[in-house]
Amino acid sequence: MKPFRWSKHQRTEADRRGIPVSLVESVLASPEQVVPKYGNTEVYQLRKEIGTRLYLNRAVVMEKGDERIVVTVYRTTKISKYWRSE
Repeated sequence: MKPFRWSKHQRTEADRRGIPVSLVESVLASPEQVVPKYGNTEVYQLRKEIGTRLYLNRAVVMEKGDERIVVTVYRTTKISKYWRSE
């Protein structure tokens, strides 16, 4: 399996958005869904309750050569907007 490399932008955005490294690692290690985006980009998704709310945590990953680059991460409560029903 190709290793993940975290981009500088992803690290900055995770810090700014208050998303801990452990949560990003969980999304990448055990996504509930991997949704194709465009070209060589996929979105790893994991639902997780934080406090009393359910959030969809998303990591945008681009495949480049022999590595996967984590472009950005964010979380949203708009789960139905992004969740793919099989």
